[in-house]
Amino acid sequence: MKILQIAVGIIRNSQGEIFITQRAADAHMANKWEFPGGKIEEGETPEQAVVRELHEEVGINAGAATLFDKLEYHFPDRHITLWFYLIEQWEGEPWGKEGQPGRWVHQTQLLAEEFPPANEPVISKLASA
Repeated sequence: MKILQIAVGIIRNSQGEIFITQRAADAHMANKWEFPGGKIEEGETPEQAVVRELHEEVGINAGAATLFDKLEYHFPDRHITLWFYLIEQWEGEPWGKEGQPGRWVHQTQLLAEEFPPANEPVISKLASA
């Protein structure tokens, strides 16, 4: 069984909008929207991973990363731990550096059905924040 640790960045601007990106057509959960992030590498902390992933995926240099939520999911073939970090300070303008579409959406307008199911608790928490 695969065991994955994933660091995820919730990039939120001062207007309460969150930058989301779309998963590739050939990826697990293809074409779903997501908060950018990725696997935590060997020897990396979740905080280091989210900063690295946001630089690689959306071209920003993240400032302080505040843990927003930590969720665990069991699938038949994998166990995933998701570390969600709120990023409210960064340098640069986020964009789909890997060719993926990206957009800003107000945190109360995020639609859980457009995201992988594992994101639903975080979307609910953002909607009521």
